[in-house]
Order: sequence, then C-alpha cells, then structure tokens
Amino acid sequence: MSQIQFDYAQIGGVKLHYAKAGDGDKLILLLHGFPEFWYSWRHQLAALSDEYTVVAPDLRGYNWSDKPPRAGDYKIEKIVDDVLGLIRHFGREQAAIVGHDWGAAAAWSIAENYPEAVWKLVCLQIPPPSVWQKNLSFRQALASWYMLFFQIPRLPELIMSRNNFAHIEQSLRNLSADPFFFSDEEIAKYKESWREPRALTAALNYYRANVFEMLFNRREPVKIKVPTLFIYGEKDAAVLPETVLNIKEAIDAHYEEVRIPAGGHWVQQEAAEAVNDLLREFLAD
Repeated sequence: MSQIQFDYAQIGGVKLHYAKAGDGDKLILLLHGFPEFWYSWRHQLAALSDEYTVVAPDLRGYNWSDKPPRAGDYKIEKIVDDVLGLIRHFGREQAAIVGHDWGAAAAWSIAENYPEAVWKLVCLQIPPPSVWQKNLSFRQALASWYMLFFQIPRLPELIMSRNNFAHIEQSLRNLSADPFFFSDEEIAKYKESWREPRALTAALNYYRANVFEMLFNRREPVKIKVPTLFIYGEKDAAVLPETVLNIKEAIDAHYEEVRIPAGGHWVQQEAAEAVNDLLREFLAD
C-alpha cells in the first residue's frame, strides 16, 4: 500500500477522490462496483504500477467522492462522463478500462459509445446489458431480487445501516466463495466508507437510476470493437454462470474469456494473484 498516492480530480461539477500508483506511459482505470470503493483494487494497483499509471477512483457517490443529491445523477451516462473526464485529467486520450460490477456496466458503455477512448477493455463478473437480457432466466431474476428492493425509498438505507452495517457485511461474506475470506480489518475499511454522509443513498441510486433501463429496456445491441477480456468467478451467487454465456457474440474484436472456478463475486480480491497475472498478460499483448 505504501506506493499508493491519493488525490482529487475536479470532473465537471463533481470532485472525485482517487488512488494512484505508478507513472507509466499507458493509463489504466480501475472501476469498482457496489458497495465498494477504490480499496477493492488494492492488489491490482500494486501489481500493475511497475509498468503503468494505474488509477482507481471512488466513483461518484462513494467514499470521499462527491455525492450528488438526485437519483438521476447516477445514470450510467453520468458515470461514463466522469471516466472520460478522468482520462483527460491525466493528460491522456485513451485508457485501459477495467471494471467490476457497476464499474463493469460503465466500462461496457464506454467501449460501446467511445471506443476511441479505450485501448483495452476488461470486465469482471457483469456481461454487457444485451447479453444479460438475452440470458435472463427465472433463477437469475430470483438472485437479483435485491435490485427491486433497492427501488424503495429510504427503507434499504435503514436496514443496511442497522447494527453497524451488519446486513452489508453479511452480503460481502455471502457473495465470496469463502465466507471467511474478508478479514475484520478489511471489513472495517468498507464500513468507514459506508459511514460517509449520504454514501448509502448514493450507492443505492445506481440501482434506482439504471436497473429498469439497462436490464429490461430492449435495444439493438452495439458490438464492442476494442480488444476485450472477460473474467468470471464461477461461485458468484449474484450473477449466475448461465447469465454470462456467449459474451463473445457481443464482441467484434479480439476476445478472451477466463473463468476462475474458486472465485466468487469479489474475484479481483478473492483470486488477486490469478487476476493480476491475467491483466498483465492481456494488457501487454
């Protein structure tokens, strides 16, 4: 952790906190998901910093980044604009975009709409929206019940913050292949981020702003035209294996897919060494 530096970037009307390691010619942006923050990429920041400039922002609404007040402020288009702004902030025209969970949703959208800004794409656990829609099963709908629950105003925040965030802590553990994977120290780091004012509401607003349009609004799929790597931990109870089938059909470029049998939803942490090796090899090609 000693090589990681912290700072802020003013991107339009939003100030984003970020962690940065390395000073290489090429830029890598690591985009976290729910309910995380830059810390979920700590292993990748360290592993890739010898060759690249590696940046893991707290996405808007999380941890020490600004938290706009309205649910509509968290539409994927806004997150995409933030990421494009970060690329410019670091004086680059392109970045390798690596995204997990909601970070992956933003990464897919960037690659679809702004391929010129992406020199390589890596997504973890979450398929493109068109693939999710095509593969959506009754089992996946049941596994995603929480997405509908999160649409209720205020009640999810109340439940999730009770008893020192016991509900979210249990979710972190349950979605790991090993329920004892996260140490008490690591859980404490997450709880610090959830205690930030309005942080829980901001995180839930990603669901409130995007779920129905992304998952149920049928649209003509846009082929991804940048080199893509998809990494999937097969013991994910939130995103089921059948939901990530045939992603290659959405890619019109070089495509690689690696499934990690012992990995759960938090695959870049649970299988950090394997994920780091995959990233090194893919980004070096």
